Amino acid sequence: MNGIVARVFRQETIDGLAEWSSVPVINALSDLFHPCQALADMQTIRERFGELQGLKLAFIGDGNNVAHSLMLSALRLGMDFSLGCPQGYSPNPDIVAQAEGLAAVSGAALSIVHDPAEAVRGAHTVYTDVWASMGQEQESAIRRRDFREYQVDDALFALARPDAVFMHCLPAKRGEEVSDSVMECARSVVFDQAENRLHAQKALLLTML
Repeated sequence: MNGIVARVFRQETIDGLAEWSSVPVINALSDLFHPCQALADMQTIRERFGELQGLKLAFIGDGNNVAHSLMLSALRLGMDFSLGCPQGYSPNPDIVAQAEGLAAVSGAALSIVHDPAEAVRGAHTVYTDVWASMGQEQESAIRRRDFREYQVDDALFALARPDAVFMHCLPAKRGEEVSDSVMECARSVVFDQAENRLHAQKALLLTML
């Protein structure tokens, strides 16, 4: 065996594999992070805008594993990052502290607010994810109630820059976190993201192995 790619529920599982393994361990998804997704997302944004430094990425929804990895990646690369999430759904405070350290080095700005409009204003990229992630299916009804003001629809997307793109890690629940009109608009790059997961992860495997 030359490597381990693991998609798990708990970050502790990845940490244990990395501690005891003699080969590279790649986190394909855990409850805290989704780094392979973020890698492909950064590639997609760079393809669209030609650079990353100085751009603004807005994430609307739960302060979840995708938000964590995007926040760390964006700030490390000099991108401003704003998160618009409901009360009670803020990101992990330890990861926020790490993000603040990265922002201090790169000069990028970090903003965590509970107003989606404030988070989106001036963004180059507007990103969202499903309201109930893997393992949270039993919370679906509660989350639909708590996130109902956080749908990325035409009105919210219009607050971003005129050249802003819409992103989603897929699969999406249309009519919940994103409207059909935004999902299908000319500035939606969700399928570019999906394609780039193949290319970015091939490059990651090549680098690690």
